[in-house]
Amino acid sequence: QEHLVESGGGLVQPGGSLKLSCAASGFTLDNYAIGWFRQAPGKEREGVSCISSTSSNTVYSDSVKGRFTISRDNAKNTVYLEMDSLKPEDPALYSCATDPTLEDCSRTWARMNYNYWGQGTQVTVSS
Repeated sequence: QEHLVESGGGLVQPGGSLKLSCAASGFTLDNYAIGWFRQAPGKEREGVSCISSTSSNTVYSDSVKGRFTISRDNAKNTVYLEMDSLKPEDPALYSCATDPTLEDCSRTWARMNYNYWGQGTQVTVSS
């Protein structure tokens, strides 16, 4: 059965770093764009970052640009989100998603329908 599994979340102090992983099981990610999303309690889900199938195109939301870095290792069937300079407004459940119809990150990537979602990994920022 195809699914995504996120890991790497946890508690970190403001200014700290975390590296999230999104691993695919039951299928290969090689040909798919991958999106990272986050949702905090009481807030709408936000598209954080997207990476194309070839890594040639990466997109970031304004709220994380310059602090987060998305990457992928197709040999490990995994996509990463490295988060630096974490702020008090970053805590949320972070999830990755993909869909077989997506190879690149269009301007509407955060609003598209994704067929595969992970269960999410919780990120907490607190001193």
